[in-house]
Amino acid sequence: MPKKFTAAEAEEFFARLKQHTPEPKTELQYSNPYTLLVAVVLSAQATDKGVNKATGPLFKTVDTPQKMVALGEEKLADAIKTIGLYRGKAKNVIALSKILIEKHGGEIPRSRETLEELPGVGRKTANVVLNVAFGENTMAVDTHIFRVSNRTGLAPGKNPLEVELKLEKIVPQKYMLHAHHWLILHGRYTCVARKPLCPTCVVRDLCRFKDKTKEAEIPKTSSAKRAAR
Repeated sequence: MPKKFTAAEAEEFFARLKQHTPEPKTELQYSNPYTLLVAVVLSAQATDKGVNKATGPLFKTVDTPQKMVALGEEKLADAIKTIGLYRGKAKNVIALSKILIEKHGGEIPRSRETLEELPGVGRKTANVVLNVAFGENTMAVDTHIFRVSNRTGLAPGKNPLEVELKLEKIVPQKYMLHAHHWLILHGRYTCVARKPLCPTCVVRDLCRFKDKTKEAEIPKTSSAKRAAR
């Protein structure tokens, strides 16, 4: 079993990620807490790029729960039909918009438990909204963070909740606000699923992953993507 990260190693791990990306941000496009919530709900099993393509035109005119309910489920479904599972997502967005109007005065709740009561909103989505919209130190564990946490040995766990709780313990407090963004970006562009880009990784010497890749093993397409960033 790999040796656990020490507090000093965790400090160094995030210091390097911060140096690499000083001001990380979500890649989802939004204009207010409501559109952020909708975007995150739509992003389940979809890419941020794909969601942004659909929501770009939508959010120009529909940016409140009231406007979304007025738009209606069918028109919403048509607007987001390029996103996977769009019909179910359209149903959830309309339903959660009605609840926001009826129970919360059209405002986004600042409680994770209350957010999780909304249709289509799970713990990860609630954590994203609390972190990005309201600046709370939450840890939203998606597939990227789950992979990075386990592969590097930073916070290994069998499920997202276990990883989340371990990250909350190991991440230095001063890095907590942006920690989940650094980990997502690291997983999306460096510690990728099929073949991690270990030669370009800023934390490779801290990482516990045994099968680190070498430059010759990295597909040329990945190198081209890195160069384009």
